[in-house]
Amino acid sequence: MDDHQRIHDLPSEQKPREKMAALGAEALSNEELLAIFLHSGTKKSSAIEIGRKLIRKHGGIVPLARIDLKELCKEHGLGLAKACQLQAAFELGSRAARDSCSTVSLSNSLAIYHFLAPQLAHLPNEKLFVLSLHSNGRLIRMRELSSGSINQTVASISEILRPVLIDQAPNFVIAHNHPSGDSAPSRPDRLLTKNLANAAHTMGLQLVDHLIIGRPMRGSQGYYSFAEENLL
Repeated sequence: MDDHQRIHDLPSEQKPREKMAALGAEALSNEELLAIFLHSGTKKSSAIEIGRKLIRKHGGIVPLARIDLKELCKEHGLGLAKACQLQAAFELGSRAARDSCSTVSLSNSLAIYHFLAPQLAHLPNEKLFVLSLHSNGRLIRMRELSSGSINQTVASISEILRPVLIDQAPNFVIAHNHPSGDSAPSRPDRLLTKNLANAAHTMGLQLVDHLIIGRPMRGSQGYYSFAEENLL
């Protein structure tokens, strides 16, 4: 497709909406899906080409979803309205992932990772979450406890345990993201986990896991589990 060729001028079978109607959303490329939200391009670039350039510039959909709204507005061919549409799409995807997993047992680190990664991996700043669980691992409620800088978020043990007690949950999980993509725990991460596990045990609660969500890299599975490392 020529960069200046409008979607309107494409054959019907190559237009994103018509292609989706005929073949389903899974048949569309990432840039074609973005083009549906962007709806229109500019005089110099079609909506598909704008989507392609965004993906190339930022290295994929997940990094693109991590961009702050103000910065996204500055991207070529966007502006406030289209940037809001894209962020709304990313947020809907995150919520859909959360809702679809609400009946899944979060009793092991891999299940917890698959539940949390779509929601946390794209975040631009560190956020700490606590998940209250039934004894069978089903989710009672997930709460955001704190939001920090690019590389740090802070919450006290009492702040973490308070919602677990409010929910009358016997089990719980804490999780936070590393925007850098490196899921290796820091010294504060290790200290918090050790003290939290001890405090929970004293109160008759079980810390099922502390998961750090990064991104899959060479030699890394994309997360760090304190439970898998027998550090709880």
